[in-house]
Amino acid sequence: MTAFGILVDYEWCSGCRACEVACQMEHKLPVSRYGVVVAQLGPWQIEGDRWQHSFVPNFTDECDLCTARTEAGKLPTCVHHCQAAVLAYGPVEELARKLDEKPRQLLVRPR
Repeated sequence: MTAFGILVDYEWCSGCRACEVACQMEHKLPVSRYGVVVAQLGPWQIEGDRWQHSFVPNFTDECDLCTARTEAGKLPTCVHHCQAAVLAYGPVEELARKLDEKPRQLLVRPR
């Protein structure tokens, strides 16, 4: 059986939180629960003109990759609604090959 996951290109995540809202609405989660939650790192100065300021979508145990949607041939709602197109859904093996293309990515295989 093929395992599916989400590839996150967090270099370009704008922190808009559209993924959070879409997930909560799709799964009717209360305000304090998330399938995906965006963490803000920074801002803080590293050295000279370099700064740490990133947004990173993190997937919780609530995430089931939108099983009902994906079984119907649709994308998970977080991927579908991502304003910056930084989330990609697909087979884990295929997504893993893309990790070498750039450094600021992470591969998630929710439960």
